[in-house]
Amino acid sequence: MIAKDRLIFPLDVPDAQQARKHVTLLGEHVGVFKIGLELFVSEGPPIVDTIADLTDAAIFLDLKFHDIPATVLRALRSGSCLRRASFITVHCDPGLLEAVASEVPEHTKVLAVTVLTSLDARQLAELGIQPELAKKVVKLVVQRAKIAQEAGCAGVVCSGHEVQAVKEECGEDLLVVTPGIRPEWGDVRKDDQRRIVTPYQAVRNGADYIVVGRPIRAATDPAEAAFMVVNEIQRGLEDRHQGI
Repeated sequence: MIAKDRLIFPLDVPDAQQARKHVTLLGEHVGVFKIGLELFVSEGPPIVDTIADLTDAAIFLDLKFHDIPATVLRALRSGSCLRRASFITVHCDPGLLEAVASEVPEHTKVLAVTVLTSLDARQLAELGIQPELAKKVVKLVVQRAKIAQEAGCAGVVCSGHEVQAVKEECGEDLLVVTPGIRPEWGDVRKDDQRRIVTPYQAVRNGADYIVVGRPIRAATDPAEAAFMVVNEIQRGLEDRHQGI
């Protein structure tokens, strides 16, 4: 992959009209467009075809499925839009992951969500996570990454703080997608992300893909902002390969 292919832009907008605007503007600068809950609930499954017809970029259906395996499998079987999705997300539940990984089309990569980047150690402890895991989020993420790998998932979603540990424990073949990306030059206020890193840091640590939304969307020139992120990805790849 070239650097651009590793940049995922989330279409966190309320309707198809705004989604089409972003895809048209950023199509030459982004490798993957991500459709999340807001847009999918607003427009329904046809939005996947709408976006796929506008761009050669890959489609990431980020619905974070989490229910009993039978319910999720029925949802997947009824979701013909999955045929055009290169990635889907599922919360890390062993039985669920195994069922989903065996059900999706061959071209669709299942990514297990380990720990949301909006959560920190204090919040994990409040959720009842074991103290030794809540205090060291990286241990919890690695534990869940191993579960995902054993279940047959193509990759995981985790913050840039845990990427290196996941790669060391699970190997290079397990894809890592990293949200919570905040460039030093970005200007994002009232942010709900907590475990954040820059594009360069995430890729240097081993991330295969990074998700960058608000820093690009809120920029005066979104296309230029995407170009700057791609440059950071390229620098991160070069330094990673050189062991810097």
